[in-house]
Amino acid sequence: MTGGGTGVMMALPVPRRIVTANREDGRSYIAEDGPSASHLTVPGRPGYAIYNLWRMTGLISEVDSALEQTGIHPPIGGNVIRIVDFPPSPKDPEARRKQFAATFGGPFKDARLDGAGSRAAGMHITQTVDYAVMLQGEIVALMDEGEVIMKAGDVLIQRGTYHAWENRSNEMARIVFVLIDAKP
Repeated sequence: MTGGGTGVMMALPVPRRIVTANREDGRSYIAEDGPSASHLTVPGRPGYAIYNLWRMTGLISEVDSALEQTGIHPPIGGNVIRIVDFPPSPKDPEARRKQFAATFGGPFKDARLDGAGSRAAGMHITQTVDYAVMLQGEIVALMDEGEVIMKAGDVLIQRGTYHAWENRSNEMARIVFVLIDAKP
């Protein structure tokens, strides 16, 4: 796989998901241990991958609905944790616009996109509080006003604001997102 920069870029490994549970007698155990079963790619955006690790409709949920690829939002009153791999963004603005159109016309078509005049392709808003934890590489978090480069270990708390993500490096970037429903 080649990225938006130079050289050859390798896909990142599928995230390992470990899930615990309690038996009827109250003893805890490892219920699952293996690669994420939820893996979604966007044909118009090579290298971009989404892994829903867990979705819940309340504080405690015995039902793993991570396999449900229902868009960007968590269930009403619930949350979702996902890992997203971002390949390097194309340098050409039209190619970048086409990739974001593929993303927001596909798996994230439920996000409210900003109209004409937005500062970056893919500017969108959700009615969620998001915790974005940079795991690998670096990415630029763009707001209507300002931007910040995030590197491994950085955490961004996104509170229902228009935002976009751009990987301006030549390497893959991986972020874990925890989205918590914050609809009024």
